Amino acid sequence: MRRRIQPRPRDEALYRRALAAGLSELQARVLAGRLPGYTGELAPLVSPSLRHLEHPEKLADGRRSAERIARAVTEGEHIGILTDYDVDGITSHVVILRTLNELFGVPSHKLHSLIGHRINDGYGISLPLVERTLALSPRPSLVITADCGSSDEPRIARLREAGIDVIVTDHHALPQEGPPASAHATVNPTRDDCDFPDPTIAGCMVAWLVMSLTRAVLIELGALSPSTPKLSPWLSYVALGTVADCVSLGGSAINRAVVTQGLTLINRMEAACWRAMAERLGADSVPFDAETLAFQMGPRINARSRLDDPYAALHFMLAVDETSARTHLEVLDQDNQSRKAIESDMTETARALAMDELARGEQVLAVFLEEGHAGVQGIVASRLVQAFGRPAFVLTPAATPGMLTGSGRSIEGLHLRDALQRAHDLAPEALPRFGGHRGAAGIGVPQNALDTFRGALRRAVGEQLGGRELYPCVFTDGELMGQQLSLLTLDELERLAPYGREFDAPLFEGEFRVENLRVVGADGTHLMLDLSSGGVSTRGIWFRALSPGETPAFGLGARVRCAYKLSRNRWKGRESLQLMIEHAEAL
Repeated sequence: MRRRIQPRPRDEALYRRALAAGLSELQARVLAGRLPGYTGELAPLVSPSLRHLEHPEKLADGRRSAERIARAVTEGEHIGILTDYDVDGITSHVVILRTLNELFGVPSHKLHSLIGHRINDGYGISLPLVERTLALSPRPSLVITADCGSSDEPRIARLREAGIDVIVTDHHALPQEGPPASAHATVNPTRDDCDFPDPTIAGCMVAWLVMSLTRAVLIELGALSPSTPKLSPWLSYVALGTVADCVSLGGSAINRAVVTQGLTLINRMEAACWRAMAERLGADSVPFDAETLAFQMGPRINARSRLDDPYAALHFMLAVDETSARTHLEVLDQDNQSRKAIESDMTETARALAMDELARGEQVLAVFLEEGHAGVQGIVASRLVQAFGRPAFVLTPAATPGMLTGSGRSIEGLHLRDALQRAHDLAPEALPRFGGHRGAAGIGVPQNALDTFRGALRRAVGEQLGGRELYPCVFTDGELMGQQLSLLTLDELERLAPYGREFDAPLFEGEFRVENLRVVGADGTHLMLDLSSGGVSTRGIWFRALSPGETPAFGLGARVRCAYKLSRNRWKGRESLQLMIEHAEAL
């Protein structure tokens, strides 16, 4: 399907407000294209600051969870830390573990790390993780979850029956029946009875807030000195988890503040993991920005959990010296290369299967890859969304015989988790397990009920989207004049950072003449271009422009229409402007 370059709809009232607040025309244009209907204050978004953080006491069950953790600390209990295996889960794990050990003085032998194996254990508080917890000796009397647990009542009940209190800290949407009844406390900003004003924060931020409140409780009890350091340095991990988990960086003053502050901390390069990553990426990669976290660090940490055991990612984040960090990063890097190869093969197969569904006019894609790897489902689903402009699920066989697991990715205007809830209501036997949020979700489906699930999903998606026409889109912020193609313009745009989900990096469109082009990359899939417009010549790079062996669709002298981002090319201490081409077509 041909991708369409289209200008973003602009909120004219917000555009005028931004201009009146002193933003440049270009900054106002970018802001008004990303926050439709936003009526709140602009300053917290434009100038992110930690003063915009809300007090953790506003979290439902926040005080109850902090008091229980404080009791476990003061009474010397063994504590289990149970988290998801993705970046949000791993960074949450680091925040809880380092706080308990380094700030609260809990010895390492009383802390038990419990991270599920994606393939063998599955998502959340899985039954294998419960069995592993119960087999520990001595057994923890308290388990703190992060980035999971809201939909795991049966497993939490099992732990409670064994005398283990479970504190759930999570950010995923709760099931219709509400928080898990067997949990000692459930801290989740999406709770209906929660006064915390921002339900979009990541799991790692929920964990950070709970541990910050626990510090305050321990000081109140006299069990901790008031001079005990705050958790501010751990915001480096929270920034990574927030960006990698694709939570909103649009109207969320909190998310924007923690990412901004976290990047400042990361770029001090005080932790071995950041130094090792900077060394791996090269001197020109520093300072890191949100895109570095999203497209360099995040995929490497996720790759390990997708393909193998996630503990290497935890060890990398916790490394105390560069030698150890380099060793663990090498493992993550190798897994990331393997993940890319698997992803490429699966995407090719998934696209072929999706064509059959497209031919039938389906609004949502749900492809089953019999030989697919469960660890790459979400990435492949994202590729289908990009290619076809439709929400997509990719399913593969689960470790449990007769079951399939799947990951889904959404499009603008569709709340994926709500669609799954509706599909479950229509056919509960076809969707016994699901979870997620607006943009992404995970599912468990009996293989013999796959067609029933597809039917219920199509109906649920159709109810939300109606008769809306769906196609792959590249939304841009309009055109730049020739003289605007400069590093000064990039500086102007970077003052609105951080960019991420629901606050995409600025993307522009324009017509250019191709002065030079050559195929680059080991597999010959990238294009390097010299482009001219309005008397200004600029270098451009188009990653994944071609399939292996494919030739470019245009040549020297061609007029092309491009959608592109401005980027800073650093080389041996010198900077120049480079266009990152997202899409190009001959005129």
